[in-house]
Amino acid sequence: MTQQSEKQGTSSHPLVQKVLTTKIPVAELIGFEPVEIEGGRAVILLQAGPHHANPMGTLHGGILCDIADAAMGMAFTSTLAQDETFTTIELGINYFRPFWTGLLRAEAKVINRGSTFGFIECEVTDERNRLIAKASSTCTALRGDRAKGR
Repeated sequence: MTQQSEKQGTSSHPLVQKVLTTKIPVAELIGFEPVEIEGGRAVILLQAGPHHANPMGTLHGGILCDIADAAMGMAFTSTLAQDETFTTIELGINYFRPFWTGLLRAEAKVINRGSTFGFIECEVTDERNRLIAKASSTCTALRGDRAKGR
């Protein structure tokens, strides 16, 4: 998809740097690639293939949910302080059209960020910029003992 040098991210949060510079197990398993993470925004690309299909032959909805969840988590991470981590406390997704194979783009944006909670939305579009799915999540920042080891 992209070369390592093409990935963009200005956040100095350790999790953002880790995602942009190392292989993340779930990204390898599903085959998605984070390409931008900065300023409350993240973009993930997935080249969907037959191995992502459900029994009916279309892209499995869980794959769409996974890439949206990853993009939203990365967008929220880019708003965290150095000593903070986070967890997702709510996730929802709506599917608008079936998809089979091709390039998908999951673009997430932090819509509202308070001192603890954040609301994030993600649009998943195809190569023709058609809306395939839209997701939203609520994340909470973790600090102190709650952030340790996460």
